[in-house]
Amino acid sequence: MPAAYLIVESQISDPEQFKAYMAAAPAVAKAFAGEYLVRGGRMAVLEGDWTPPRLTVLRYPSFEAAQKMYDSPGYVAARQLRAGATAMFNMVLVEGVDAPPA
Repeated sequence: MPAAYLIVESQISDPEQFKAYMAAAPAVAKAFAGEYLVRGGRMAVLEGDWTPPRLTVLRYPSFEAAQKMYDSPGYVAARQLRAGATAMFNMVLVEGVDAPPA
């Protein structure tokens, strides 16, 4: 079963309020075997004109596990903490390739 990746593009408008979301979301992700791969950090545009203000990428063991996390009561509560803290928040879930282990 291939891993799945949750990719988030965001622009934080209220850093103080966003801290509450950042404090709550990792525990919910971990409860569903989610692992942060990218959480902000240095970025360089190598091709094209997409310049996201902030990117976050999480890996889950499966598409279904990530979807269950998103729909869970814990993440619903975390999303409520985030409400109003971002000027923009886009999230996509994508299934990875089913490649043999290296």
